[in-house]
Amino acid sequence: MRAHLLGLAALAATALAAPALAHITTYTTTLSGAAEAPPNSSLGTGTATLIIDDHNFTMQLITSFSGLTGNVTAAHIHCCTALAGAGTAGVATVTPSFTGFPTGATFGSYDRTYDMTATSGSWNNAFINANGGTPGSAFSALLAGLDGGKAYLNIHTSFVPGGEIRGFLQLSPVPEPASVALMLGGLALVGAASRRRAARASAG
Repeated sequence: MRAHLLGLAALAATALAAPALAHITTYTTTLSGAAEAPPNSSLGTGTATLIIDDHNFTMQLITSFSGLTGNVTAAHIHCCTALAGAGTAGVATVTPSFTGFPTGATFGSYDRTYDMTATSGSWNNAFINANGGTPGSAFSALLAGLDGGKAYLNIHTSFVPGGEIRGFLQLSPVPEPASVALMLGGLALVGAASRRRAARASAG
């Protein structure tokens, strides 16, 4: 039993240490016309998740949208605005649009992973040139923009060529310590039950 408890304690310690070892960062947003600059009357909506792996230098974009007034003409991530959650900025990712994004539609979904070390097919060259001249320096600039709330996903359409719906990407909250606390509390209960059983066995 003691060995079992030690194993559970080790598992708990691993769970606590895992976030420090992770290379994955997730950002999310909700897309709307109201979030555009300037805001527009579109009833279109969407959601997006951006997953950055800063060990393998990849970026995965998962997004879905519906109810657009116009047909999609392009979609990309813009970075970096002067203020968090406001303003406009140039295109950071591949132009004229994300590869394979559902253009010509008013609804759709998309899931693609990009190699951010590539000199073509992932970046807007203008963003690379404005941020150190290499994919690595551009990647660092994009990460800084994402962490600062200064990067947004924009879906452009025939209704609003400058962007019908957009949303600033926000760092997803780190899971609350409550789950870890519950696990540790469970370990304490297991230990208490073990001690009670041992005491009863000794008394018998």
